[in-house]
Amino acid sequence: MITDFLERNARLYGRETALVEINPSEERDRAVTWREASLIERAQPDAPYRRAISWRDFDRQANRFANLLLSRGVEKGTKVGILLMNCLEWLPIYFGVLKAGCIAVPLNFRYSSEEIKYCLELADVEILVFGPEFVERMDAIAEMLPMVRMVFFVGRDRPGYAEDCLRLTGFCSSSAPPVELREEDHAAIYFSSGTTGFPKAILHNHRALVSSCETEQRHHGQGREDVFLCIPPLYHTGAKMHWFGSLISGSKAVLLRGVTPQWILRAVTEEKCTIVWLLVPWAQDMLDAIDAGQVDLDNYLLDQWRLMHIGAQPVPPSLIKRWKKVFPHHQYDTNYGLSESIGPGCVHLGVENIHKVGAIGVPGYGWEAKILDEQGSPVAQGQVGELAVKGPGVMLCYYKNQEATDEILKGGWLFTGDMARQDEDGFIYLVDRKKDVIITGGENIYPVQIEDFLRGYDKIKDAAVIGLPDHRLGEIAAAIIELKAGVSCGEEEIMAFCRELPRYKRPRKIIFDPVPRNPTGKIEKPVLRERYCHGPLVEAQLQG
Repeated sequence: MITDFLERNARLYGRETALVEINPSEERDRAVTWREASLIERAQPDAPYRRAISWRDFDRQANRFANLLLSRGVEKGTKVGILLMNCLEWLPIYFGVLKAGCIAVPLNFRYSSEEIKYCLELADVEILVFGPEFVERMDAIAEMLPMVRMVFFVGRDRPGYAEDCLRLTGFCSSSAPPVELREEDHAAIYFSSGTTGFPKAILHNHRALVSSCETEQRHHGQGREDVFLCIPPLYHTGAKMHWFGSLISGSKAVLLRGVTPQWILRAVTEEKCTIVWLLVPWAQDMLDAIDAGQVDLDNYLLDQWRLMHIGAQPVPPSLIKRWKKVFPHHQYDTNYGLSESIGPGCVHLGVENIHKVGAIGVPGYGWEAKILDEQGSPVAQGQVGELAVKGPGVMLCYYKNQEATDEILKGGWLFTGDMARQDEDGFIYLVDRKKDVIITGGENIYPVQIEDFLRGYDKIKDAAVIGLPDHRLGEIAAAIIELKAGVSCGEEEIMAFCRELPRYKRPRKIIFDPVPRNPTGKIEKPVLRERYCHGPLVEAQLQG
């Protein structure tokens, strides 16, 4: 069981640091200079922006939360939602859920109130743990969640409908709960979305979680002396499954609640980080800040940083070539995966294959991959087809959605919906996506949701949303707007209307043009991509 790794670490490395939380909002941003470096070690424990927890206390806190659930009569298999920003409490709560035999249901912290409600209902969540950043959103739906019978709050200024999680766990036993776990037991539900934009609940068992630990550690070779800097959100399989490499090796990890170049470099310096996982925009921002003279690398201690890896979206080869010029001693890697494949690693480039930058790699440890045509037969080498993967981390199903499950799982193979080709050396390259999901800065944007919203404006006849290439975010959402006859409307008016959308869903580009549809009424997005994803418009966008 994955919980066995935590208990082993508590037993063998109990007093050593397991997790560090760095919250830049607690201290003014500044660089760490060489003169200060000798003071770092003794300054860290009392720093107002830093909290830490040992492996022993990590395990004890997980046990306490598990025992709190059991003391309330919670049964094995109960779904427990986790709606928290990255913090020191996140992983102990997650492991407490697992130790109680319950199913962890992490929620995207970008979700609106309605999206939170939808996902809680879809996953049959009965217990919810949330933090102070979500009080306003929870206030709006708290009385509309009859199936949620317990609500726990982590933080100050607790709302009246929630209980104080940290106070209650303080009264619970820190001993391991008497719950028997098996590899085939259900462990976690993560959320994804299809072309409709409605989230699907992805069910995984304990065996899949363990496999992700083994795959990650095999790929990146985490040892006891490594320190992993984790910046992306823990609700996502990517961040958590990369951290699983630290779990299996019993090494320290740092949760950074900030993405400025200065804070990333400062965290690497102060915590002696050796492995950093970045998204494309963050790597781009770091290089831009260095080029602009906003960051002086001489002010930081970076010699121990051995590996930078990127995932969650296609990686421009030019970015990695530029990175290697600035950090020539860094190993580089990229991983491909889906929440349906328990996150990253089903396809893996490998640090030894940097000459293949641009490829997503070869099948990862314990995985198989093949590229298939529309009839499900393998395509010839070099031809484009749909990528399918098979391995120990393939989901059990889309929870309560057998039809969608049958569409993506066939004979043990997971059909990814991504179009790919394979070169003569067996390396896989992504070509396009079957689905129209836009990936901007590692976050998925679902065009149908934005299109439906835009069509609600009384001056708009039709709308289509596509992704345009962007040098920093990978893609940005562009809205093609067809106005009603005889009306006048400008870009500023559309942008003002879109302020009702969450910031990350707002179109970055407005284009006024007719929306082409085929005879069956479907938007011809290939036509739009051909029209707008090439030429001067895109060149200008890529130049910033």
